[in-house]
Amino acid sequence: MSVLSGKKILLGITAGIAAYKTATLVRLFIKSGAEVQVIMTPASKDFITPLTLSTLSKNPVHSTFYSKEEENELWNNHVELGLWADLMLIAPATANTLSKMSSGTCDNLLIATYLSVKCPVYFAPAMDLDMYAHPSTITSLDKLQLFGNKMIPATSGELASGLVGEGRMAEPQDIMSFIENDILSTLPLKGKKVLVTAGPTYEAIDPVRFIGNHSSGKMGFEIAKAAANLGAEVFLITGPSEEKENNTLIKRINVVTAEEMYKACHHYFHEVAIAVLSAAVADYKPKKVATEKIKKKDTTLEIELAPTKDILASLGAIKQQQYLVGFALETNNEIVNALSKLESKNLDAIILNSLKDKGAGFATDTNKVTFIDHEQHQVHFELKSKTAVAIDIMNEILNKIDA
Repeated sequence: MSVLSGKKILLGITAGIAAYKTATLVRLFIKSGAEVQVIMTPASKDFITPLTLSTLSKNPVHSTFYSKEEENELWNNHVELGLWADLMLIAPATANTLSKMSSGTCDNLLIATYLSVKCPVYFAPAMDLDMYAHPSTITSLDKLQLFGNKMIPATSGELASGLVGEGRMAEPQDIMSFIENDILSTLPLKGKKVLVTAGPTYEAIDPVRFIGNHSSGKMGFEIAKAAANLGAEVFLITGPSEEKENNTLIKRINVVTAEEMYKACHHYFHEVAIAVLSAAVADYKPKKVATEKIKKKDTTLEIELAPTKDILASLGAIKQQQYLVGFALETNNEIVNALSKLESKNLDAIILNSLKDKGAGFATDTNKVTFIDHEQHQVHFELKSKTAVAIDIMNEILNKIDA
């Protein structure tokens, strides 16, 4: 999954021949999971049609300050467009538009929106080589970057004039990569590694039966996604789960038993800065595993259980600079039991959720948690989607490690 997934992108298109490439650019953004709205200068319609871009973006294309529908004039609110966007890209950015942007000459919807946005602005210049090298263009480029806008440099190649030189707009894939890498470079967990455990463990009774629990792994997978969206490289160690991960920063390690999860956690723990253990690991396993399927009989069946290795406690005993977070799923004396687990396992924080809370716990899309740090400070969160809960958890961790 791209870091652009879920982003709202405002694409401004101006009247350069490179405008034909914006169809590919819109497709790439949509494929990455972004939502796209397009603003065109009136003259840019000579190079690519609004119908093409509206079809690809699945949104109306804006060009003028108002539009007429069934004889009613509708205002295209440039302020709302600017507030909507997570980022704005102007591509191609012609010499004319660059000059207007740098001087604040507000004579079309695109410039009015540019002057209204609160989000990061990227621009990709495109023009003939002499125009690109002209002092007035260089002045515009310098001023725009001084304002905090980010330039995606033009490249050298064959230009519309037939000349060969610098001024060709960067290719759509390169534009997208530039934006992705720029966003990644600003993320708070860029360059850090995070370990997350998820799902249940299965402890074999015989070749066909096992001891397990109802954990779906949803919470752990959402935490892994939240960490990756903050720029971290994530080791996701998961028991059997139908959940999927689609972020290239997440490395999934599949395990089945508590012993396998124990070994995997110890293998990766020394590499990470943060470890969040949300898996519902079995506390016990059959002392002996039958080599053949146990046949049903009329008499009762007794299975002797032995404790599994305590993964949290074992990591708490060896942690150095890692920020170690555990989960406590409780049914009674919730706070007391969570605090006991926090201290006995040498954790930096513990996430408490109770099966008494409706909508929390196993196999739901929502959760309600309390974040408790090692000083016993408690932050209570209301019932939310597990996606939102995971973001809350990672933000609390960031607040603690940055404090």
